[in-house]
Amino acid sequence: MPITKPRLAALAAASAAAVLILAGCSAAPADAGQANGSGDGLSVVATTTQVADFTRNVVGDTPGTSVTQLIQPNQSAHSYDPSAADLAVLAEADVLVINGVGLESWLDDAIEASGFDGATVDADHGVVIQDADGHEDETESSETETGEAGHDHSSGNPHIWTDVQNAQAMVTTIADGLASASDAHADAFRASADAYTGKLAELDAWIRANVDTVPAPSRLLVANHDALGYFTAAYGITYVGSIIPSFDDNAEPSAAQIDELVSAIKKAGVTAVFSEASVSPKTARTIAGEAGVEVFSGEDALYVDSLGPDGSPGETYISSQVHNVTAILRSWGVSPSPVPAGLEP
Repeated sequence: MPITKPRLAALAAASAAAVLILAGCSAAPADAGQANGSGDGLSVVATTTQVADFTRNVVGDTPGTSVTQLIQPNQSAHSYDPSAADLAVLAEADVLVINGVGLESWLDDAIEASGFDGATVDADHGVVIQDADGHEDETESSETETGEAGHDHSSGNPHIWTDVQNAQAMVTTIADGLASASDAHADAFRASADAYTGKLAELDAWIRANVDTVPAPSRLLVANHDALGYFTAAYGITYVGSIIPSFDDNAEPSAAQIDELVSAIKKAGVTAVFSEASVSPKTARTIAGEAGVEVFSGEDALYVDSLGPDGSPGETYISSQVHNVTAILRSWGVSPSPVPAGLEP
């Protein structure tokens, strides 16, 4: 949500005080559980759970490099509201890694409030963006080496990571951005990125092989909100509809929209409705009940806008994709093939 000007001023003051406190003690960065390295070298802040996971895989065990994640597991990127501690960490960062495509609508205000003046790596560099109708954005983009966009994609679908090949591109962009910020560790960042994108290639192949076992007319999906357009386009799945017809998972469907979706589910022969782990399953359960189909919620819910906490099936990007695809295949009456050994938790 946008930060109001009074809140902006208050957060800026609180952030400045927090910076002084952090500078005068040896405490770990905010969310120390999501950090790598000693924190006394290259300091990196990543916005979303997915972007932070990609960034940690690029950093690996590189000494003197810390990664701090702002948005926490099962927290919506759409409604994120940075705290004074978040802004204090951002103020001290050397590099900020973002998802882009307008997902972080609060970002400009947070940068202003914190006084951040480091390098920004926009992970959407090189990714073809979908518009609100699921069509590819034909607008040409001129982008910097760190992935800062030369035109506005803010009206496009920001959920670019749901296509694993897009995730590979994002990891490469993050590695290039961090390499530009640290010549000393450039080779290490790129080597770690190469190893991780190799795993992502295995994941992509596993998803394709399993989805391809299902006849195309049976590959039907109804999910919580309009967040899986890249996923369904990449893997040949028909997106029958979403419970919340919006990119924002905080929107509310109208009664007419619910009736329309129930009708579409019955007409298409959809067998299940999926909720998301970070969203209340109440509406999904209502729609599934009215349509007479199964609902996947609770432990079976999908990890889409956010990864899950440590120990959950969605604790990493790879594990979340394996979980999601397994659940979707189950809804089609299919058991997936064994997960490649290198992708197991």
